[in-house]
Amino acid sequence: MVRIVPLSGRYIPHAGDVVVGTVTDVQGTFWLLDIGAPRWAPLHMTGTPWKIDFGETENYLRVGDSVVVAVESLDATGRIGVTMNGDGLGKLEGGTIVPISPARVPRVIGRGGSMITTLTRHTGARIVVGQNGRVWVDGSEEAMRRVAESLRLIEEEGQRSGLTERITSYLTATEAPAGPSGHAGPGPWHTPPEPARAPAEEDEETPSQDE
Repeated sequence: MVRIVPLSGRYIPHAGDVVVGTVTDVQGTFWLLDIGAPRWAPLHMTGTPWKIDFGETENYLRVGDSVVVAVESLDATGRIGVTMNGDGLGKLEGGTIVPISPARVPRVIGRGGSMITTLTRHTGARIVVGQNGRVWVDGSEEAMRRVAESLRLIEEEGQRSGLTERITSYLTATEAPAGPSGHAGPGPWHTPPEPARAPAEEDEETPSQDE
């Protein structure tokens, strides 16, 4: 199960978005995902890379599990269609999810991926940024703490210039001393692609999530 550290609110989905979701309910042929939108997003078993028989869904994903999925469709009633078939999509193991404002996603990634590269290089954490403002972080407890604090700074100071430099200064100041090999020895990290659609600069007011 992935821990979630809440920071911010709702997301308005668009077809083609890659988002991070959490399983809230399991049915015989599908799972309901919370992607931070006004409505739950059903993930049907045919929208996964697994061959699943009816009633076996809980053997693959359980309540509390988190996944990376793509928004496939939105109908006139606001129903959201998602899929887990595609490059970079799938189940997330361990780690922490830090929700931020979807409007801050471009700042978390940075121009040409500069901010996300800074975060991963200085912490050794693996990071996946969803366009719904859910950021999955995996690594040591200290690495996840420093990334979460950096995301909080981005959330609070996203409108100011020189943000990458300030985040770099914070990460450098909190870096662990070099070990015998000459460096702190972070593990592997993942840089997600820059979203094709940048979220709006201002958050939109959205209705409460359906029960």
